[in-house]
Amino acid sequence: MKKWTILTVCVILAISLSGCEGGGEDVAILPRESVIPADAVKVLPETDIYPPKLHAADWEEPVPLSAPINTAGAEDSPFITPDGQTLYFFFTPDPHVPVQDQLSDGATGIYVSHKTGGGWEEPQRVILQDPDKLALDGCHFVQGNVIWFCSAREGYQGMHWFTAEHKEGSWTNWQPVDFDPAYEVGELHISADGDALYFHSPRPGGKGGYDVWLSRKDQEEWGEPENLAVINSAENDGWPFLSQDGSELWFLRTYRGTPALFRSLNGEDGWQEPEMIISQFAGEPSLDREGNLYFVHHFFEDGRMIEADIYLAKKK
Repeated sequence: MKKWTILTVCVILAISLSGCEGGGEDVAILPRESVIPADAVKVLPETDIYPPKLHAADWEEPVPLSAPINTAGAEDSPFITPDGQTLYFFFTPDPHVPVQDQLSDGATGIYVSHKTGGGWEEPQRVILQDPDKLALDGCHFVQGNVIWFCSAREGYQGMHWFTAEHKEGSWTNWQPVDFDPAYEVGELHISADGDALYFHSPRPGGKGGYDVWLSRKDQEEWGEPENLAVINSAENDGWPFLSQDGSELWFLRTYRGTPALFRSLNGEDGWQEPEMIISQFAGEPSLDREGNLYFVHHFFEDGRMIEADIYLAKKK
């Protein structure tokens, strides 16, 4: 499964963007549709060879979000705000282009769309870098007026976590986050009270591949991570999402060779044995307060990923 995260980007790039050519000139921001290849295929549910499979009765069958969210490009990594009115996602026009070329294609990055009475508005690029510098941003998590994101960018070696603040209609004051490098923090979710950090990592001490870890805040520092053994398996377990009230932990697990969505409930004795909710190329869960489930679905044919869309399974 191709994952469009900066963790993947960092490995592929394997360079310091401080040495990249092209700095000093404004990087053009282009409309998404203008850079999608002319021969790109828009896969529809009726032509999807491996559609997502629902395994729980509490949700309606998942369906793709309509235009203008989904295109023939790759929409990925959805994040819905608790009120269900704002959707963030990652977009790249051509998932088959080398990642290093996406740096300057003018469209790859994080986008945001707001819901109105008529549906979702045209998504807008989330600008998190000076216009004369290259950056490739992803892994976004939003809490209040703060966005957490990881980025491969000029002036930094490899991938780093950053935060930015939303003020007067734009994101400003982006700052690096000083996680302990030994934690190897991957994609994350922070509890509503700000005291618990859930993230995935291949760090030592896990069960294999990516595992979900929990770090608790001790004053201003994040404490030593603990492995959530009941959540994890020998497969990849990651991309965690914690419900606003802290009662549900959602995550991705590899199931029969493709990503699937699992949920664990928080009981008297802590997190319970996870249950599978949606299987078959379903990844990166995000839910609003009402329990409506947003996720990414990758379309595959003959072992090759064609494109990706954001899907919604409404809570009954």
